Amino acid sequence: MNTSLDAFGNDTWWVVGLKTLLIFVILVLLTLFNIWWERRVVARMQHRIGPNVHGPFGLLQSLADGVKLAFKEDLIPKAADKIVFVLAPVIVVVPAFVTFSVIPFGPEVSFFGETTPLQLTDMPVAVLFVMAIASIGIYGIVLGGWSSGSTYSLLGGLRSSAQMISYEVAMGLALVAVFMYAGSMSTSEIVAAQDDLWFGLILLPSFVIYIIAMVGEVNRAPFDLPEAEGELVGGFHTEYSSLKFALFFLAEYINMATVSALATTLFLGGWHAPFWIDEVWAGANEGYWPLLWFFGKVLFFIFGFIWLRGSLPRLRYDQFMAFGWKRLIPIALAWIIAVATMRVARNEGAFEDGFSGNPQFWMIAIGIVLVVMLVTFLVPEKTAEVPTAVRAPRSGGYPVPPMPAGGAVRGAAAPLTFRGDQSSSNTTDAGVSNG
Repeated sequence: MNTSLDAFGNDTWWVVGLKTLLIFVILVLLTLFNIWWERRVVARMQHRIGPNVHGPFGLLQSLADGVKLAFKEDLIPKAADKIVFVLAPVIVVVPAFVTFSVIPFGPEVSFFGETTPLQLTDMPVAVLFVMAIASIGIYGIVLGGWSSGSTYSLLGGLRSSAQMISYEVAMGLALVAVFMYAGSMSTSEIVAAQDDLWFGLILLPSFVIYIIAMVGEVNRAPFDLPEAEGELVGGFHTEYSSLKFALFFLAEYINMATVSALATTLFLGGWHAPFWIDEVWAGANEGYWPLLWFFGKVLFFIFGFIWLRGSLPRLRYDQFMAFGWKRLIPIALAWIIAVATMRVARNEGAFEDGFSGNPQFWMIAIGIVLVVMLVTFLVPEKTAEVPTAVRAPRSGGYPVPPMPAGGAVRGAAAPLTFRGDQSSSNTTDAGVSNG
């Protein structure tokens, strides 16, 4: 199996064109399926039925919704910058398709008589290319919010840019350990380096940090703060309708597939057969079978997105940003130092000279410790309850709760009082008014 970069760049023009067309068609069909799948899974989680009318099992519901959006009236706000308003959805959706150009789907195969890798192209810095192109899409969200002429849309765009900066730093740091362990930034070579053991096991903290960061990167629940309907109506796409809104929707689901495919490539062995099936089946990693393993792993991550949306409430914005800067990034830096130390120790022969155990064992052990530390940060802290002096109610009275903090601001302490506990002359000892 040829995993060298020399295998790329030799295809004829029609092979490149056909590969590009197939990637486009696969992503569009995958988006239609993911929308239907999300609605069905969330419906089952909420004891509902979900779409089941259009097509078998409701599979054509997503297509019907797309046609409906196409025929809706396309509105442009009077205060909008029309050129930027129209270009913003295009800027979002084009990078979403381009990032899949360096994702490996399988090994070299016979493609209509031509021997070619199941990958459009590759380069020595392919992972950095994916992150660079994906970060361009954020400009479309910011420009869409700014050009709408709406305060809600502008705030949604600003939130999205701050969110991208925060969590893309953590995501990039998580990938540094992968680069050090694989010795390459090429996606095909990273997949080849996981032939024996997946990086998701050896580099567990990187895997966990990447999973958290990728949810924040694509603005999905519980990190969908740029679209918080309780605060910003609809966020950056509040003023959009018809096909321009559909492009934002399309980009979100393609970005879900992109980060899932990247997680599969970097941490779960890419197109390699799971559970070491290739040890009992020699042809598991040959021909077009790896497509099955690759898309199975991608759908596993997408199911995780759906599960999170149906399970967790949206975070508060300050909690979300504090978690990214104060938790994810420091732990990612500590993990990079640990990985670099272990690599240097192995290269210096420390493990061969009787240093306890296998280096992979120590990597997994340190990784578990850091993941446990990360999970403990997610546990909410208990706030100490301030005891309130309670007086026994007088006969015939009933308790009234203390005044809120606003009373203290005005300089008046608010003890717990009781109706009927009054000192006026028209109240009897029983607490009942004579009037």
